[in-house]
Amino acid sequence: MNPVIGLDVSKGESQVQAFLDKGKPYRKSFKVSHTLDGLASLGEFLEEVKEQSGVKPPIILEATGHYQTPVVHYLEERGYLLIIINPLISYKAKSSSLRKVKTDAVDAYYLCELFYKKELEPYKKSVEFNS
Repeated sequence: MNPVIGLDVSKGESQVQAFLDKGKPYRKSFKVSHTLDGLASLGEFLEEVKEQSGVKPPIILEATGHYQTPVVHYLEERGYLLIIINPLISYKAKSSSLRKVKTDAVDAYYLCELFYKKELEPYKKSVEFNS
C-alpha cells in the first residue's frame, strides 16, 4: 500500500483526508483543531492509518505561512515525512478538474490525489547557523 494524508490547513484547524492507496480514500474527512487535544487526535488517526496500511503515511499540505507552524512542529517531532507544496501547484491541479467546488474537505482530497500524480519533494527543515 502507498498511503498518504492530505491536510488542508487554515487558521486554528485542519481538514484531514487519508488515502490508503491511489483511488482508495480511507474514512470520511474530518477537522482537527490546532490544540494539544486536536493534534493528539490527529496523531491517533495517523497511527490508525499506519496499522491499516502497514506503512507510516507521508503528509501533504499547502504552505500557509504561520498557520501550519503548530501542525508541522507536531508532525516533525513524531518523525513524519512532510511534503509542503506551493499553493499555486495545488491550485493549478484543482483548476484542471471539471468540478469547481471549494471546500476544505475537497481541498484535502485533492491534496491526496496530487500526491499520486506528481513527483513531490519532501519538506526539509532549514538549519540555522550560529555565527
